[in-house]
Amino acid sequence: MEKMTFRQAVMKSPGPNSLKEAAVLAAKGLCMGGADIIPGVSGGTIALIAGIYQKLLAAIKSVDIVFFKKLLKFDIKGAIAEVHIRFLVVLFSGIAVAIISLSRLMNFLLKNHQPPTFSLFYGLIAASIYVVGKQVKWKTAEYISIVAGIVMAYLIVGLIPVSTPNDLWFIFLRGVIGICAMILPGISGAFILLILGKYECITGTLKSPFSVNEITGVNNLIIIIVFCLGCAAGLAGFSRFLNWLLSKWHSITLAFLTGLMAGSMRRIWPWKGEAVIEIIRGKEHIVSQPNVFPESFGLSFVFCLFLMVTGIAVIIVLDRLSKRFS
Repeated sequence: MEKMTFRQAVMKSPGPNSLKEAAVLAAKGLCMGGADIIPGVSGGTIALIAGIYQKLLAAIKSVDIVFFKKLLKFDIKGAIAEVHIRFLVVLFSGIAVAIISLSRLMNFLLKNHQPPTFSLFYGLIAASIYVVGKQVKWKTAEYISIVAGIVMAYLIVGLIPVSTPNDLWFIFLRGVIGICAMILPGISGAFILLILGKYECITGTLKSPFSVNEITGVNNLIIIIVFCLGCAAGLAGFSRFLNWLLSKWHSITLAFLTGLMAGSMRRIWPWKGEAVIEIIRGKEHIVSQPNVFPESFGLSFVFCLFLMVTGIAVIIVLDRLSKRFS
């Protein structure tokens, strides 16, 4: 039997087959990474909007026990052939580039121009709810599902930080919860960590991985490993669960995900009242802000409205283009 080459191994699984397809997928990754920087906006939302949500879940699911068995046997080509390597590498390269390159810009826009920035995202998500909602076969079960999604997301994004344990088992659990939230449309994984009161602990470990953590008294490297194991477990288990739900109850699950997006819009309403601020590692972080109506309807309001309409138009055009070229 002829041995498989690395090229054959890479090309065996699903993924972009041309530079054009790779560029489009990388661009979607850029959008996902940009969304992850926005508080209250999930990369999962963008994946759902971009039509790659189920492909993303399938790609994550492909990293299974068979892959690790082949890896342990040093069957590198066989292991590569098992996973959706082209899809994952291209997509996550786009996400990484966005997080590295856009984080400063997004932080600047959120600090200095929050209403216009949120207005654009509000329009994008509002139109996405319509676009994704069209794929749902609306019956009684679907209506119940979307209401459940709306209520769940609405309550989650309105939570305030709570006091939680600092034990290793909870560090593992918050890794599971954080990563699950990140792949759910409408719910930000970073925001969930803030709610759990563990944002400071995690950011502190990454800045000084070889020192003892002041909060837990455990070496930061151990905390990072346990947290990453939690993320891996959550990603592996939850992606399979979502994939199973979409394959078995596609319409009902899609309705619930649509509800999550709708409920999360509470977090990115452009006009906010006085912020509740918490100091985390010497930096101010907005914990909660009540939604208010704009104080005036002048030029600033008109500009925000224009950006909102622009966001809606972008999604409608992309939806029509995707149908045209599919």
